[in-house]
Amino acid sequence: MSEAPQGEREPAERAPVTVAWVSTTYFAEGLPYSIVHQVASQLFTAMNASLESIGLVSLYGLAWNFKFVWSPLVDLFSTARRWLVVLEVLLAAAIVWMAWPAQQGHLPTVAKILVLVAVLAATHDIAIDGYYLRALEQQRQAAYAGLRVAAYRVALLVGNGALVWVAGKVSWRVCFLLGGALMGLLALMHQAVLPVIQAPDKTAQERAEPKLPKLVDAFVSFFLQPGIILAIAFVLVYRLGDAMMFSMSTPLLRDLGMDTSMRAVVSGMIGTPVGIAATIASGWWISRQGLRRTLIPIAAIQAGALPLYAIVAWVRPPTPVIIAAVLVEQIAAGVGTAGFSVYLMRLCAGKYKAAHFAIATALMSLAATLSGSASGFLATRVGYTWFFSIAAMAALPGLALSWVVAKRLEK
Repeated sequence: MSEAPQGEREPAERAPVTVAWVSTTYFAEGLPYSIVHQVASQLFTAMNASLESIGLVSLYGLAWNFKFVWSPLVDLFSTARRWLVVLEVLLAAAIVWMAWPAQQGHLPTVAKILVLVAVLAATHDIAIDGYYLRALEQQRQAAYAGLRVAAYRVALLVGNGALVWVAGKVSWRVCFLLGGALMGLLALMHQAVLPVIQAPDKTAQERAEPKLPKLVDAFVSFFLQPGIILAIAFVLVYRLGDAMMFSMSTPLLRDLGMDTSMRAVVSGMIGTPVGIAATIASGWWISRQGLRRTLIPIAAIQAGALPLYAIVAWVRPPTPVIIAAVLVEQIAAGVGTAGFSVYLMRLCAGKYKAAHFAIATALMSLAATLSGSASGFLATRVGYTWFFSIAAMAALPGLALSWVVAKRLEK
């Protein structure tokens, strides 16, 4: 983890506490996301669902796309801390519920429960991001960016690595029971130890104000920010190619001869730790050099890894070469995510920080969700090699816009 810059350094006695809650809350944010996207994709792949069905798993991302619709409620009702603890309890129950239909291979029932998990998880994200934005000043947010993304990716390792490995070696029932138990333990821990943020006292006039105008103001204030059109365009296209690649990477590895447990080892247990190291290094780099200097190379690194999957699909190389390609992609994804997280925080201003961050992340994932859901249909028609080539080309608009955005960032 990188330290806060000189002059904004955190008191020594608070630093370990901050490291602890940043790590556990963003782990708790990443685990249900992994279950909805990665573990579900692995389940559908293991059950020999069609490429179209596997691609449609991306539609669960609509919960994250449209969470901005209800995100102001987290700001206006109760506290972010209370929201995240209650939602973790509900997520634990829903994930455990999935264990039995998953074991029986009843995918329609699993698909319905995943809708509930997705909505709960998206709302959980709002609460955690709002808590983070209020608890840390802007400079410290940048300094901890690498850690928060690393913790998130550890959760992806547990989901796409450990839980999927358990599914392959033991059963899908045990996989989801363990996932639900882990969320329950996180809820208990956060209820016991998560610091309480002291919010400014509201005046009698503020308490009497109607809440609907505040909901409207949260949306309007986001879209009235200077340079917002360019920012929205960049947010929409930044992860386009990466989303296409992700949606079909699991069936590609299956068709290259990897079973469920082997895919868990390659994509999760080997690839994710390397990506975690990349996120920490990226957060340190951004905190030292600033986003203006680092955004363009970060976007280039992310886009540069995508052609590797087209090459793997075309050549069908030995397993060590496939593993190397996965490692490079994980490094690029870790660097890209850490940099973009800092950029999204720049779009959060004023008293509606949680709502603004939710709107920004929803816009980012909208294009990714739509492209991912269509990926199975495209891959079926053109084959893996052409599909991943198209995914690499889809990353070029984001790379081009990163140059424009970087030039306009404050020095």
